Amino acid sequence: MNDLALFNDLFDGFGDDGFLMPSFNYKKAFASPKVDVKEEKDAYIMDMDLPGKTDKDINIEFNNNVLTISSEIKSEKEEKKEEKAEAKEAPKYLLKERSFTKFSRSFSLPDDVEADKISAKVENGVLHVTMPRKALAAPRKIAITAS
Repeated sequence: MNDLALFNDLFDGFGDDGFLMPSFNYKKAFASPKVDVKEEKDAYIMDMDLPGKTDKDINIEFNNNVLTISSEIKSEKEEKKEEKAEAKEAPKYLLKERSFTKFSRSFSLPDDVEADKISAKVENGVLHVTMPRKALAAPRKIAITAS
């Protein structure tokens, strides 16, 4: 039994009967990253918080006017047999909850987005997606002919 096993029993199911405090599903609440989208004259800008993620961890696809942003990171459990006496000892975890993360979010984009020019970059844990807008046709005067 590890040092934190006593705390697991204390907090598991805490509030399930609704007596002490309402039940709250933390996994659902924090599973999907938060997004801000703003409209500018020549583009739509999307900012998505992805702390700890790099460009290699994120997948962005555009299909049928739908932009899908997803990520899946699996932490493989490694069990190494000690072959040499001087081999380093693996860290002893008391609690390990960050072994797997996965999310997928899809956004229907307006018809005026230029799909070929969508760009994205990751900076300081924030994904910035720029979706340029197509130039709108200028209104033109239509000549009327008399018969």
